[in-house]
Amino acid sequence: MRLRVEFTTEPFDLDEAPPHAVVARDVVQRADLDAVDVGPFGNTAEGEAGRVLTAVDALLRQALEAGATRVSLQVNVLADEAAAVSGEGDK
Repeated sequence: MRLRVEFTTEPFDLDEAPPHAVVARDVVQRADLDAVDVGPFGNTAEGEAGRVLTAVDALLRQALEAGATRVSLQVNVLADEAAAVSGEGDK
């Protein structure tokens, strides 16, 4: 199964990336994930489920330790995987 994670950390600082944001981005960039995209208002990455979940665990722990007061994230099963699980891919 492949997953996509989208996340942001707070508090925001528009002038300079706060330490918790830098740590969170470093975690996903170091992880063995595909299609990592980092930006000022959100970040996404996708990959094999186990790798994504391991990265999310590290992301949460390290961002909170670095001063994040809130981490918002969303994890989705990629569309092709969702169709295969529901049997729609067999039609």
